[in-house]
Amino acid sequence: MERCTPTQQVHYRRATIVIGMLLGTVSVVPLADCQSIQSQVSGTQNWNTTLAGGEVPGPVDEAALSQWWTVFNDPILNSIEERALKSNLDLRTALSNIEQARANRLSASGSYLPSVTVMGSSTGNRTSNWSGGSLTAANSAELQASWEPDFFGAIRKNVASHDASIQAAQEGLRNTMVTLTAELATDYINLRSYQAQLAVTQSNLVKYRETYEMTLDKRRSGLVADLDVTQALETVQSTEATVPVLETSIQQTMNAMAILLALRPGALDAELAESKPIPVVSAEVAVGIPADLLRRRPDVKQAERQVAAQALQAGVAKANLYPTFSLTATFLTSVENLLNVFSPAGIGSAVAGSVEQTILNRRALHAQVKLQNALLDQYEVAYDSTLLGAVKDVENSLYAFGKDQVKRKSLAEAADSAEQAAEMSRELYVSGLECFLTVEDSERTVLSAQNNLVQADATVDTDLIAIYKAMGGGWK
Repeated sequence: MERCTPTQQVHYRRATIVIGMLLGTVSVVPLADCQSIQSQVSGTQNWNTTLAGGEVPGPVDEAALSQWWTVFNDPILNSIEERALKSNLDLRTALSNIEQARANRLSASGSYLPSVTVMGSSTGNRTSNWSGGSLTAANSAELQASWEPDFFGAIRKNVASHDASIQAAQEGLRNTMVTLTAELATDYINLRSYQAQLAVTQSNLVKYRETYEMTLDKRRSGLVADLDVTQALETVQSTEATVPVLETSIQQTMNAMAILLALRPGALDAELAESKPIPVVSAEVAVGIPADLLRRRPDVKQAERQVAAQALQAGVAKANLYPTFSLTATFLTSVENLLNVFSPAGIGSAVAGSVEQTILNRRALHAQVKLQNALLDQYEVAYDSTLLGAVKDVENSLYAFGKDQVKRKSLAEAADSAEQAAEMSRELYVSGLECFLTVEDSERTVLSAQNNLVQADATVDTDLIAIYKAMGGGWK
């Protein structure tokens, strides 16, 4: 078991004491037994979830994972994913964040260089009296250069902190890509699910209307009461009422997908309006090991880079406690004739060095050190939380993927049984051997079972999408 570092021991001790104070008791856990979150994840070779849904523990194909949506073999899905990665507005914002981080780094690196100031002036004075007048002129030029040696590393650490911030912004871009591709694919699967449910509903409506016509014929023949006709009509009408709901869901989903491609709502209607089958999932999915998350998940890598950036900022605050040194050089020339401003006779120079140490506000400087250390604690906790959340995402999606496939198999069998029962009840009703209530119940069961099967197909697909998202797929 990996032991805690001294810094981690301090953090664990602080947290334990604070929690103990809040609860009224202070009981410190033995620090020798604590283990970092990262070592818990990196030291685990297998997932806790039993791989029973087609997942395999083999190595992950990085190239395939970067374009995981191609496993569905759906040309339309492939097309919209590629277009979204080129036009999505959130990606543009993430790219702008990178440029901002680079500009901050460039500004900070300017402190390595000397600052140079150039000043010049020219004045003239004319006097007049009874005997005539005189004209005097004064021209001067001054160049001043100053440089602050980085003896205690404040500038170096500040620039390195901005380097880490650039890397964090780059991981933020990749994390946006992961979220975008998963969200778009989920919307696409949901769209096909709504379309399939609409088709199932319309198909059953045809049968419901046929049953209604059959009850009318039997009523005209005096074989059944008005109750059967009314119940059959209610089934038709209540089922028709679900059609607008599904059509609304279809339109809203297409609009949501258009927004993800930075298009106006409705721009994808012509491309997506035609009903297509729900894509079939791949037979096998390589899921790797938990340690892969440390190098693959962009949000984990982003959190780690944020810790690194803040650790360097804490170093900058500590360096500010020490004296600052500066060297200054001044070159000055002053002549009457502007043409002689650079002549050696009119040039003077001076070089000086200085040491500056803050005395009266050292309490504020020490407070800055504490502030930066507190922020570092927060970033470290956020990293641990992000890492644990990443593991949870994979475990949950793996578990759901396996269980939902079992559920789908049962629902497929239930849908077949429901159709058989409905046919049998309809035949018995025609023969006068069964009441209409049995027919009505069996037909409604068919609609429910078929819609449940469609939703189960979509759920298995979205579970697979969740696995790929949890593994950090979707970026190159």
